[in-house]
Amino acid sequence: MTTITPSPEVREWLSRNGWSSGRDIGAEAEELVRIRLRDAERQGERLTPVDAAVRIIREYGGLRLAHPRVTDLVMEMDPTGGYDGDAAAILELTANLGKQLFPVGYESREYGLILVDEIGRFFHLHHTGAYFWGSGEYEAFAFFLGREDALDAEDFFV
Repeated sequence: MTTITPSPEVREWLSRNGWSSGRDIGAEAEELVRIRLRDAERQGERLTPVDAAVRIIREYGGLRLAHPRVTDLVMEMDPTGGYDGDAAAILELTANLGKQLFPVGYESREYGLILVDEIGRFFHLHHTGAYFWGSGEYEAFAFFLGREDALDAEDFFV
């Protein structure tokens, strides 16, 4: 179930890291999406910018959400981060989930991509596999802060 409002801990953490309710980076979000699409095309692939991911980019794009207890662990809310071959990996996960995915950022420790699918679920594409982080941003942020074991994305394959 998607959490509609952030917990007090998540809200305070977001605020400390530059977020405020109603934040919208507008045209900058559109440019970040265009950059990511061009990079996927450079890799010979075509990504689809789903509405749920674009909404996340508009609201959280450009933020560096530092973990309060783990040094050098940050959610970089920048969809342009990635690596050669990541578009193919995103499309493979898309096919397995049966839902379009689009990157909204990455985590700074091991550079795993943070992806959002068309229904707003968050996934982490890591070199060890793909993992489910939550249904909606508040669950994903709470997961990041709690650092509990993630579910395998395979549990959500069609």
